[in-house]
Amino acid sequence: MTAGATQQIAFLGTGLMGAPMAKRLLGAGFPVTVWNRDRPKAEALASFGATVAASPAEAVEGADVVFTMLSDGAAVTDVLFAQGVADAVKQGAVVVDTSSIAPPIARDHASRLTERGIAHIDAPVSGGVVGAEAGTLAIMAGGEAEIIAGLTEVFEPLGRVTHVGPSGAGQICKLANQQIVAITIGAVAEAMMLVEAGGASREKFREAIRGGFAESRILELHGLRMVDRRFEPGGPSRLQLKDLNAVAAMAEAFGLTLPLTVDIRQAFEAFVADGNGELDHSALLLHLEQNNRRGAADD
Repeated sequence: MTAGATQQIAFLGTGLMGAPMAKRLLGAGFPVTVWNRDRPKAEALASFGATVAASPAEAVEGADVVFTMLSDGAAVTDVLFAQGVADAVKQGAVVVDTSSIAPPIARDHASRLTERGIAHIDAPVSGGVVGAEAGTLAIMAGGEAEIIAGLTEVFEPLGRVTHVGPSGAGQICKLANQQIVAITIGAVAEAMMLVEAGGASREKFREAIRGGFAESRILELHGLRMVDRRFEPGGPSRLQLKDLNAVAAMAEAFGLTLPLTVDIRQAFEAFVADGNGELDHSALLLHLEQNNRRGAADD
């Protein structure tokens, strides 16, 4: 076991992102107990050394650090307060919520847990499944600086952590990240359509602009998905829409007008409504292509 890896960890939510994150912690020598609503997803980690719990409350018994990686704010609230986690976590433990949820919900969780003597950090991540597997996630942490600094060795196997501000700040930064991701996906998709309409190869176009000012992880990963037309998630479009809806709510609360975000949110809303919520968010290309075919037919 590596130095400092004696802290007992509970990991709640071992789906696309949670499973590779839990593996990274196990690989670093931490004892990890896992739980997932779909039990087989947790049981798959047993061969990597994880202890599988029958319930979230059971998973957090004796834990020093509790990670949550769940689908949305309602799911996190349910697990923490309806399924007994807040009652089962020992005083002095730290709950690290790596889910992407609305900032006001994160602040509410922090307040309610603090009243019980339990610390809370909102620490959503960016980097996708690839980053989770490689331990290169960008971790945006909101909460007390001292608590975040004390988790340095826990975060180290997962990626690079940055303290971005007080409780809720991690979530607002993640929403801003998701704005950039969604808008850039839309920009890459539209560019792909333009170059093909003009007689160029999408594949060669992507190769040609790599390393220039348009370079990005979106162009690298999602641009390749658009070229290959392979849209297994990745990041499901329904979750991208969930984040854009949260951005819209925060923009309204702050009195901001965000026209690019409005446009891309409407596009994802229509795409998901057409039954494509489980496709990767790079599959927005399909929606834009379909809109252009409809426009051509109307002409």
